[in-house]
Amino acid sequence: MAQESSTLAIPEHGDVPRHVAIIMDGNGRWANQRHLPRIAGHKRGVEAVRATVQACAERGVQFLTLFAFSSENWRRPAEEVALLMQLFHGALTNEVEKLHRNGIRLRVVGNLERFDPRMRALIEKGERRTAANKRLTLTIAANYGGRWDILQALGRLVREHPETLQGEIDESRLAPYLSMGYAPEPDLFIRTGGEQRVSNFLLWQLAYTELYFTDTLWPDFDGTALDEAIASYARRERRFGRTSEQLDEAKRAEVA
Repeated sequence: MAQESSTLAIPEHGDVPRHVAIIMDGNGRWANQRHLPRIAGHKRGVEAVRATVQACAERGVQFLTLFAFSSENWRRPAEEVALLMQLFHGALTNEVEKLHRNGIRLRVVGNLERFDPRMRALIEKGERRTAANKRLTLTIAANYGGRWDILQALGRLVREHPETLQGEIDESRLAPYLSMGYAPEPDLFIRTGGEQRVSNFLLWQLAYTELYFTDTLWPDFDGTALDEAIASYARRERRFGRTSEQLDEAKRAEVA
C-alpha cells in the first residue's frame, strides 16, 4: 500500500516517531580508538543493531530503517567490503528467526543484483519468513542510494505505464515505485558518529523529516541514546508548511 507524501498532505505524527531512519556511522572510529581492527567495530555495531531494534519495538516505533551499506561503500578496501558481506550473511543466517519470534518484519531494499545468489536467497527467505509480522518493520538498506532509488522508480513506472512519457508525472504516480513505498516517510532521521549529512540516503523520503545528529559512535548507541533522540524530536514543531499560529489554532480546535 502506497503511503501519502508529506509534501501533498499532513501526515499523522505524535511524540513517538512512527518511522525512524538511521545512518549507523562510527564503527571504524570506535575500533580505532581502542586500537582494534575496523572489523571489530562492525561486529560491535551488529550488537547495537539488536539493541536498537528492541528499543524501538518497546517504545512503539512502527518502522525502523537502517542504512547498512550504501552504493558508494563498494569504494572501501576490498578486504573490508568482504568482511562486511560476511557479517551481513551471518546476520541473515542467525537473526531472522529471532526477529520472527519477536513479531518483527524484515525488509531489505537496494540494488540487490550485485549480491551473490546465496545472499539474495537468504534475503528472500528472511522476508518471506517474517512477512506477516506487524509489531515493527525493520528495513535494511543495502547497496542502496537515494538517487538510484528515484531513478529505478521512474524506470519501473515508465516500463509499466509507457503512456506517462506523453504526459506529466506527479508525486502520486512515482511514489509507489520507490523501494520503500510500503512505509510512511521517516519522522525522525538519526545519524551517529558526528557527521552532519544525509549521504544519499532516502533523498525523496526525507523531505520533511526531523534531522538529529549525535557524536555518539554507532557501537555505543543504545536505548538511552535513542530516548535522547526521541526527546529532541518530541520538542520539535512540525509545521509541514504551516505557520505556528495555524498549529495553535488547530490545537485549540481539537480541545474544543
